Amino acid sequence: MANYRSTIRKRKAGSNPVSSEDATEVTRVRTPRKDKNEVLATVASLLGSKRVTLQCMDGVVRMGRIPGSKHKKMWVREGDIVIANPWEIQDSKADITWKYTRPQVEWLERKGYLN
Repeated sequence: MANYRSTIRKRKAGSNPVSSEDATEVTRVRTPRKDKNEVLATVASLLGSKRVTLQCMDGVVRMGRIPGSKHKKMWVREGDIVIANPWEIQDSKADITWKYTRPQVEWLERKGYLN
């Protein structure tokens, strides 16, 4: 109980470092990393068997694959915005590593990541 009360006292005293005006903006949306060869892509169509057609932001149409570790956890539909990791061997194929939610897509549009 002492921990709870001391925490409340600290909050009332105004020791909140987040409220400072010069704090940098913290992004909670995962952005594609160039050093890991990731690109933004839109799901154009579903092909079945964990495969999709991706329209990537670099202008290439790729066949995307949902890895087995993410297959049941990440449900992908047409029109979803995802992060794709193109294969080094075949540039026409890619793995899907991340799927954005609707608020995250709106944030990407506001910040200029989506054209």
